[in-house]
Amino acid sequence: RECFDFGGRDVATWFPGHMAKGLRQMRASLRRADCLIECTVTVLNAAHIPLSGRNPILKEVLGIRPHILVLNKMDLADPSRQPVSAGAGLGGGPWVHAGSMGAEPQLQPFSVSLQIVPLVAKLVDNSPRYHRAESTEYSILVIGVPNVGKSSLINSLRRLHLKKGKATAVGGEPGVTKAVLTRIQVCEKPLMYLVDTPGVLAPKLGSVETGMKLALCGAIRDHLVGEDIMADYLLYALNKRQQFRYVQRYGLAEACDDIGLVLRHVALAQGRVQKVKVLTGTGNVNMMMLNYPAAAYEFLRDFRAGRLGRVTLD
Repeated sequence: RECFDFGGRDVATWFPGHMAKGLRQMRASLRRADCLIECTVTVLNAAHIPLSGRNPILKEVLGIRPHILVLNKMDLADPSRQPVSAGAGLGGGPWVHAGSMGAEPQLQPFSVSLQIVPLVAKLVDNSPRYHRAESTEYSILVIGVPNVGKSSLINSLRRLHLKKGKATAVGGEPGVTKAVLTRIQVCEKPLMYLVDTPGVLAPKLGSVETGMKLALCGAIRDHLVGEDIMADYLLYALNKRQQFRYVQRYGLAEACDDIGLVLRHVALAQGRVQKVKVLTGTGNVNMMMLNYPAAAYEFLRDFRAGRLGRVTLD
């Protein structure tokens, strides 16, 4: 397919609200913030969507502080494509890229965690602190769209610099952090606190395709979009970028553009079947049938885990 038919879907129906409460809370917390760390998704999470995975409204609301952009899960992105240019932060600030920064401590590359604290200190020291000029501690606001690893970043820094366990909940789907939390210490020297915030999406996305990319990377709950349409768009996106690892993984003869055929092979390869009761002339008969919704979910999960190749959707 040269283009994808979204069937007249309205992206506005995918969101429970425009998350104005989260923005109000961030504005209130901004007064005591010295710097911003913006996480953006690779997948789950932003190397997969380094552009679509950012909320432009955050620049309008919060873009008056020093700013660092963290690209999470860069190990899942296409290594041949440069995700962002230098100075990509809200205020033209620097960016660093992370590997798979999940809930497991061993997944976080130490090189990234070691970069962030001295980089924040350097930016803050070289910027006016206004009413916080006499304070010796650093207060950092961590922002981004839903499910991009903000809480995981905080916990990782805390483990590295304080040798402490996690202080904020993490999860594999959007909406785990519901409100701006209290400050969390992540370093002793310099004394540094990070504030976790709820993921905030733009009130209006530029296109349905941008919304679909966000959904594929877990920034929007699957059921709000529909796993079937998401799986079909994912197949279209993989074929368009000539990423054919799914052919071997699911035992297809060749690459194809038929999502029904692909999901059939996914269901067979992953053993996704369900028992269905069928009415016949001689009574009820239980039959085992392929579970296509479960197969669509497995297809999406394999993509998010990097098992279908390193892909950049933008």
